[in-house]
Amino acid sequence: MADTLAPRALIGVMTPAMNTVVQPELELLRPDGVTNQMQRFRLGGDQISDELGDEAEKLMDCKPKALAIGLTTDAGAGGVEKLAARCQQLSDSLGVPVCNASIATQLGLKKLGAQRIAVLTPFNADVDQVVKANLELGGFDVISIKGTQAPSLPEICETPLEPIRALIRELAQTDCDAIAQIGTALPVVGLIDEMETETGKALVACNAAVYWQVLRESGINDSVPGFGALLREL
Repeated sequence: MADTLAPRALIGVMTPAMNTVVQPELELLRPDGVTNQMQRFRLGGDQISDELGDEAEKLMDCKPKALAIGLTTDAGAGGVEKLAARCQQLSDSLGVPVCNASIATQLGLKKLGAQRIAVLTPFNADVDQVVKANLELGGFDVISIKGTQAPSLPEICETPLEPIRALIRELAQTDCDAIAQIGTALPVVGLIDEMETETGKALVACNAAVYWQVLRESGINDSVPGFGALLREL
């Protein structure tokens, strides 16, 4: 029998323990008949998180169709490839697709045909150069990158919306095909439609991207209006 509240799909969502943005943002994106089931993990160790595997196994008790890892690792050298490999290991062991926000953002940009991108991050200029290098390894031309310069990881979640809007407007003035946002603790999902309408540029926010991918991997192909071009795509 199907789950009463989720007759179409249960989606497993995992995020770093201090991240207070992923859970509410992904709740905004749920189609009818789908529920999100949360599990948290602490960062650290040689494999992104020493806890990730054990916490993912616990989450599998509710039988999700796929897992969304609400984490980007673009801020570390080689981080995107390391996270992708870790997610593939989890997928192989758990038997369900495991998506992550770094790869999903790149897939979303490619879905929209974006090659020349401008990038929004929560980081400082030095870290932004690492993010830029990781996206260039993904095959993109990064023509501009701006960060909100949050002083710590927990404080990314506290970033006011108006400075985020201001940076998106600045990035949109470049000759980019789309704007990519990195950093799952930066609250951007609620601004996507507003800023796309204002600027005329597609905005691929990492949390929206990982949910778009995990829905597709779960066989849910609904258009989700009100959250930008990517989630309107069928």
